[in-house]
Amino acid sequence: MHNASKASRNRNAFTLMEVMVSVMIVSVVIASLLQMRGNSNQKFFRIKEMVNSTQYNSFLLYHGDKYGYEKSNIDMKTLVDNFDVESDLRRKLSSMKVKLDYEELNTIDTSEFDDSEQNASTGVVFEIGRTLLKTEEFTTSIMRVRMQ
Repeated sequence: MHNASKASRNRNAFTLMEVMVSVMIVSVVIASLLQMRGNSNQKFFRIKEMVNSTQYNSFLLYHGDKYGYEKSNIDMKTLVDNFDVESDLRRKLSSMKVKLDYEELNTIDTSEFDDSEQNASTGVVFEIGRTLLKTEEFTTSIMRVRMQ
């Protein structure tokens, strides 16, 4: 009877191996949670960059032919003037300097495909190019097609 009570008394405590296994399981769970959180933060950061890029591109595209088909330096305030944005954001954007670089990629003149003997040019010219919008914080590009 004395041996039985000693065995039950020893069984009330965890062995070193059981403690080590449970610590390892908890460590793996915590590491996987931290990894998932890190992936979520990285995805959130990329989505935030994409949203900012889309917003800045929309400022540029709103002006159509006025900006973007030449190389120029302007401030973001010029692009944002016609938009309804919060005053804090407007102040931040007003101090931003923007460099626009336009690169003509291809020109297609449809009059080259006209077989008629007419002297008057009846074709349309398509100009395909890329506008780079650069600031200190980011660079984004837009593919553009212009008809002349």
